[in-house]
Amino acid sequence: MPLWLDLLDAVGLVVLLVLLYGFLLVVRRRVLSRNGGTFELSHRTRPDEEPGRGWLLGLGRYSGEELEWFRIFTLSPRPKRSWDRAWLSYVGARQPEGLERTVLYPDHLVVDCESPHGVVELAMSRESLTGFQAWLEARPPGTDWSR
Repeated sequence: MPLWLDLLDAVGLVVLLVLLYGFLLVVRRRVLSRNGGTFELSHRTRPDEEPGRGWLLGLGRYSGEELEWFRIFTLSPRPKRSWDRAWLSYVGARQPEGLERTVLYPDHLVVDCESPHGVVELAMSRESLTGFQAWLEARPPGTDWSR
């Protein structure tokens, strides 16, 4: 068999695998959003680095008392990070600066939060920020607001 036919088979296999991966990403996103409450949410995994670095695109989902964060380009059905509502507090929001404007989704704001484990930086749209603030404030009766 000529070499060019082997190369053609290899290229065809790579294209098939890329299409399968894209299809599985679409199916995963549909499964994650089937119960509603999902939105585009980026998370800065290394806030101690220089501004604009350490951001990962993803999806956020409200699941009871937790905000779950899923990386966008993975096939894992489990959240990569999650934050409990009782331990997360909103500090403020700002416009993306410098490199952040090219790394994040368009029209997203950088949201600073505090948790017992330190600063949590998220990026979301204005509409999602309104929902996020409402979710944080909708704690059950008897919640200790001083935490």
